Amino acid sequence: MKKIAIILLALISFVSCKNETKKEANLEENRAKSYDQNDGFITMKGEFVYDADQNAAVFESPNGTIYAVVVDENMHQLNEKVKPFKEHKYTSVPVTVRVKKSKNTNPNIKWEEALEIKDILKVEKPNPNKEDVIKLSN
Repeated sequence: MKKIAIILLALISFVSCKNETKKEANLEENRAKSYDQNDGFITMKGEFVYDADQNAAVFESPNGTIYAVVVDENMHQLNEKVKPFKEHKYTSVPVTVRVKKSKNTNPNIKWEEALEIKDILKVEKPNPNKEDVIKLSN
């Protein structure tokens, strides 16, 4: 009787295990990542803006420091995620990203430091009551 119970338990355990296929990472999975990983990247929260006409992107940290953003595939993925929140092309969208910070080597860009986006952790809706947006009218 014990042998049958052990065989049944083993069979149930074996059948209940399933192979999970790896799927494409999304924002929810990235949010769960630890901010303390030892991979050389840092987590930054701030405002992101991309101007397609100039092919330039900037990131502003909460303390007001502005960084150039390396225009690459990850930057374009972030831009696609912020598009639904943009009211006009210069709307800055709050984001949390993991980045590699480096000195800016492009002489055409005035900011001293550049960020290369590695992971997109969070994209938030901009605050509609934010008072630092300049709107032009006649």
